[in-house]
Amino acid sequence: MNGKLKTILARDKRTQQGFTLIELLVVIAIIAILAGMLLPALGRAKETARRIQCVNNLRQLGMSLKMYGDNNQGVFPARSNGGQGRWPSSLLDEYRNTNILVCASDPKPISTGSDPVNLPADSAQRSYMINGWNDYFYDTLSPTDWTAYISGTFAQGMKEMEIKYPSDTIVFGEKKSTSDQYYMDFYEGFGNDNDQIEKGRHSGSGSPTTGMGGSNHAFADGSARYLKYWAGVRPLNLWAVTDAGRTNLAAF
Repeated sequence: MNGKLKTILARDKRTQQGFTLIELLVVIAIIAILAGMLLPALGRAKETARRIQCVNNLRQLGMSLKMYGDNNQGVFPARSNGGQGRWPSSLLDEYRNTNILVCASDPKPISTGSDPVNLPADSAQRSYMINGWNDYFYDTLSPTDWTAYISGTFAQGMKEMEIKYPSDTIVFGEKKSTSDQYYMDFYEGFGNDNDQIEKGRHSGSGSPTTGMGGSNHAFADGSARYLKYWAGVRPLNLWAVTDAGRTNLAAF
């Protein structure tokens, strides 16, 4: 009996020793491999959630613009130089919370307003810009009125009824984090559609050749959707209202 008892105790002692160093290293290696496989998927899931939140923000802004038009004889806010408030202030009664002005995927949304006390919405952090309607007003205004419009002192805003393709005309889009622009203007610098709008914030780093990534937009019919890199400006420039403007494409 003593011999059998010693054998059992020895076996139990070996069992209590646990994993060997090699076994622990194997387990750690397996965990590392699994983590390496799962982390990219988790990152993509987080970005998908941020993109959905962003498109919802833009949908709310688009609906706010339509509500403003409904309350103002079908006319959108005038392009302002900031004295009486730009579009974030004009639409604040409709969208109510300035948090929707920021896209969760925007790494550094900047604040560009100069009067946070009287015009806090204009001074809030912001990831989006509104259509400046340049092609329409350039074609319809006198040279004097056009100068006033582009300088932000013309009192008339865009009439909703003049938008011929509401489901394919952008009213809001994502701007680059470093851009201080409120309005997407064709007739400013190289054209804001070239160097101020964000074309590939979501789902990868976009480029004209790879077609990766894209950005979110709100449209004149109240809808909002994700467009692949460059799809907002090619093969048609969806920021334009006139037929001529829609074929005036941004350069690669």
